[in-house]
Amino acid sequence: MRCGAVADPTTIGQTPDAEGFPICLATVLYPGQGYDAFFGWVQLVRSSDNRLAGGGFEIDPFLIHQDAPTPYAFYGHLPTLFDAPSRSRRGELTWIAHSFLGVTPFDPEMLSDLHQRSVVPLVGFSWGFNMSAHAKIEVSRVEPLVESDWVSHLPLLERAYSTWKFARSMRAVLPA
Repeated sequence: MRCGAVADPTTIGQTPDAEGFPICLATVLYPGQGYDAFFGWVQLVRSSDNRLAGGGFEIDPFLIHQDAPTPYAFYGHLPTLFDAPSRSRRGELTWIAHSFLGVTPFDPEMLSDLHQRSVVPLVGFSWGFNMSAHAKIEVSRVEPLVESDWVSHLPLLERAYSTWKFARSMRAVLPA
């Protein structure tokens, strides 16, 4: 995983005003193959300019998937999490993401009833940035998240994705 400041926004498809904002790229290395290597990234964001004015986390508004009924921002075979949040208006702002790599076990119950889909978190990390009133951007250190961080997001995830089940604990062992 690499998180840092964007030096040249044009190399990542951003406009020049994104310079200095954070970029995060997290890849999955796993020896499993085929369907055993399917994972997804769930990302929640707390930002002082979101609907809750920084008072709580919200589902990351990944615009391409905003109307899709899935908790995953990125999903697939060894998926990469890529995010580069920026703002055209600069001013005081706090932005933090909680990103969790999860797995949705393929089992016969899920295949016959999509209400049996579940997310089992494997690992998580936080990252983000702070911007001063004078537009100075400070990229936050990446910090590991623990099970209680995941559990704190369950009410939001369960409300937003009522047809999904969410494991109550993080699983340290990946599927074989």
